[in-house]
Amino acid sequence: MQSSLIGKIQKARRYAEEKGRIRFSRLTAQFQGDHGSYTLSYEGGQWRCTCSFFSQWGTCSHTMALQRILSDMLSQEALSIPVTQQGEGKLLQTMPPP
Repeated sequence: MQSSLIGKIQKARRYAEEKGRIRFSRLTAQFQGDHGSYTLSYEGGQWRCTCSFFSQWGTCSHTMALQRILSDMLSQEALSIPVTQQGEGKLLQTMPPP
């Protein structure tokens, strides 16, 4: 194997351990929940999920789970989500600040 490729593999391993190097600005994922499969996305500072709970509250277990999984790689904005019910807006911090 080429020595330059070996160096890249070693660097990739180090990067994988240093998750703070990565910041998501946009992402899309499929989430298999207990009651079906949902599409989650984060773009422009806003989370979206195709589950019915999200459409009522502006958050759901799927987005909160993804925030926990990716917490080291999301901005503070992406870790805070507006929670809405019947037009009332509140800010919920789903993860404690690092």
